[in-house]
Amino acid sequence: MTKIIGLICGSLRKNSYNRIIAQSLTELDDSHQFRWIEINDLPLFNEDLEISILETVTSFKSAIQDVDGIIIVSPEYNSGIPGVLKNALDWASRPLESAVISRKPVGLIGATPGGLGTVFAQLQIKQVLEAMQVHVLPFQKMLISQVHKKIDSDQKVLTDEQTKRYLQQYLHQFIHWIDHTPVLD
Repeated sequence: MTKIIGLICGSLRKNSYNRIIAQSLTELDDSHQFRWIEINDLPLFNEDLEISILETVTSFKSAIQDVDGIIIVSPEYNSGIPGVLKNALDWASRPLESAVISRKPVGLIGATPGGLGTVFAQLQIKQVLEAMQVHVLPFQKMLISQVHKKIDSDQKVLTDEQTKRYLQQYLHQFIHWIDHTPVLD
């Protein structure tokens, strides 16, 4: 059965390495649909704004609701989660009684020019998602280090074949996991 996978990039940079990695996922699998879930226009989370939710927040929440699972592809800033991603996750989890991300299957991928991948950011993202009662793909890590050496000189396409294979394996594991993850209420 065809799945609809939402892609969230945790970076706002135009030529973000992580956006390039997320885009490559769409090119590695043509049997499923991919939809971008943009976070760049969301206001800073503020409970006062929940009373009259803005159109950008409504569209963001609808996009999350309309997918079977989400893959977050995010950099690491100062050994942690990017603020824009944390803000988006806060919007997706509020108000509690109608949190669109609750119980949603989520996979995590991260790319960085550094040597450790995005291990610290992913740990923080997992901690936040667990508090939101989100199902995170267990036992799998997709940490891409030295990413600047794995894309072409124009920084628009992933060229490293080994990384492509790992991404394809991760994507297939994620989709298989969605099919076999019970939704608990």
